[in-house]
Amino acid sequence: MRLSHFLLVCLFGCVLFSVACVPRGDPSLGDSLTDDFNRTELGPLWRSTGGSYQLVDGKLKIRGARNKPLWLRRTLPRNARIEFDVRSESPEGDIKVEVYGDGVSKAQDVSYTATSYVIIFGGWNNSKNVLARLDEHGADRIEGPVRKVEKGRTYHMKIERKGDTISAWVDGQLLVKMVDSDPLWGPGHDHFGINNWQSELWFDNLHITPL
Repeated sequence: MRLSHFLLVCLFGCVLFSVACVPRGDPSLGDSLTDDFNRTELGPLWRSTGGSYQLVDGKLKIRGARNKPLWLRRTLPRNARIEFDVRSESPEGDIKVEVYGDGVSKAQDVSYTATSYVIIFGGWNNSKNVLARLDEHGADRIEGPVRKVEKGRTYHMKIERKGDTISAWVDGQLLVKMVDSDPLWGPGHDHFGINNWQSELWFDNLHITPL
């Protein structure tokens, strides 16, 4: 198939069937990946979709990104462990990341439907802990036990995906867990993203390991 024909087929398929057309060429994760954010610029490792992401004092600072994620330009293996340190400097908490998304999606309006699993610690004015498949407001989301984010406290978060199961922990305690009979996987569902609505968050010491 000629390249021009292929591109037309892809474009037609994306429009007609709403298939996620994502940029090809992002390299795989490799044996593992670590980012300590100890530099002045995000650089080629990350793809910003327009949020207020900046590196300050060796950490990633976000405030008011309004669902315009920062996507890692590496594809995740089917099974992986994702760890990072994070703190909120806002009373509403609202720590939010995406796993197994398309690597490019962002909010086009006030509403936003993800391409990923969305994990939220202290969402909805610090009242809910949620793991959602695609839609954080969907009826099929899983809510974990009540645990509030303490302003100024640094947490160590761990997320694991093993087969059909996604689990998230905070400081070694299970926050929320989902078993998905139709797991998100493959092109369009293979990136990690850091997201945010309004709160001020600080991320550090990201480490991703294949399982």
